[in-house]
Amino acid sequence: MKPWMKWAAAGLVVALLAAGTARTLSARKARQTALQAQQIAQKTEVGIELAANDLVQLKPVRLLQTISLSGPITALHTAWVKARVAGELRGLSVREGDSLQAGQVLAHIDPTESDARVRQARQQAAAAKAQVDMAQRSFDNNRALVSQGFISNTALESSQASLAAAQANFAAAQSGADLATKTLDDTVLRAPIAGQISQRLVQPGERVAVEARLVEIVDNRQLELQASLSAADSLQVKVGQTAQLTLDGTAQPISAKVVRINPSATAGSRAVLVYLSLAPGANVRHGLFAQGSLQVGELTTLALPLSAVRTDKPQPYVQVVNHNQVQHVNVSLGTRGESGGTPMVAVTGVPEGSLVIDGNVGSLRAGTLVKTTAPGAGAP
Repeated sequence: MKPWMKWAAAGLVVALLAAGTARTLSARKARQTALQAQQIAQKTEVGIELAANDLVQLKPVRLLQTISLSGPITALHTAWVKARVAGELRGLSVREGDSLQAGQVLAHIDPTESDARVRQARQQAAAAKAQVDMAQRSFDNNRALVSQGFISNTALESSQASLAAAQANFAAAQSGADLATKTLDDTVLRAPIAGQISQRLVQPGERVAVEARLVEIVDNRQLELQASLSAADSLQVKVGQTAQLTLDGTAQPISAKVVRINPSATAGSRAVLVYLSLAPGANVRHGLFAQGSLQVGELTTLALPLSAVRTDKPQPYVQVVNHNQVQHVNVSLGTRGESGGTPMVAVTGVPEGSLVIDGNVGSLRAGTLVKTTAPGAGAP
């Protein structure tokens, strides 16, 4: 065979092999493209069925602006009964929970020493009064003698000074007697206010010192909530605004009203104390902890439930149903508040009337088909 024929046959074989390889690669690419298209179609066809209550329509709502607050509940009138004199405590029979009236006798402190001091002071006052009488008679006699020329004016002035000194001593003795009488009266312990015994710190027979705390009295008829607010929140609070409170462990709401606002901020935290008076008849006790919301204003705006706004992306967004598909739309958040007891937030970036998926559904992929009976789900 001639050489050129060998080269031609080899070239033909190479060409056939190249054509076969190209057809194989083209067929493989076509199969991959078809498989990807089938997978995309399957994903697109996967949908979710939503009930009408899973969707929220964006519309203007009356938004109540509120401020969260919490703090201890304190009685407006409380008092500690303290010992005003030292001595042995007697007759203390009241215990925690006992009711008292203002002025009611609670106990006594042994009055033996105080009674002796009263008698001593009174006797000293009587002795001083006798000295005054003697000085008065001496002065009267000297004045008569001076008028007759028997003694000089110097002697009269001396007797007048003695009389003044005796009168001063008598006045001091009387003051000592009054002070001793007051000390004797202080041995009787009385309730300064009406209320109930909250704490009892001593027992009968103990010797108590001056200013020792004996019992605490609390009047639960007037209660207040002492709430600490930030400087920004305190600027929105005014006297007369109302709040709804709840106690730990209970769901029963309690009404309260702002009655006072502290004119100065707390050192360090810069917080402002606000005092709310609880409604009469509330079954609340001194020392409990309450929390709630204070209404500071209201406005009408486009708002959604706070649960419908998702924050798992860098910018807040909502899941909108448009043409029966899920779309992720970024939104800007505004004022927060409540509507019908539901936490709401004003939003911009979504047209009014849009159907938004509520937060209880969860996160859905953009483009997911949605089946629902809610009106407007297929509208643009």
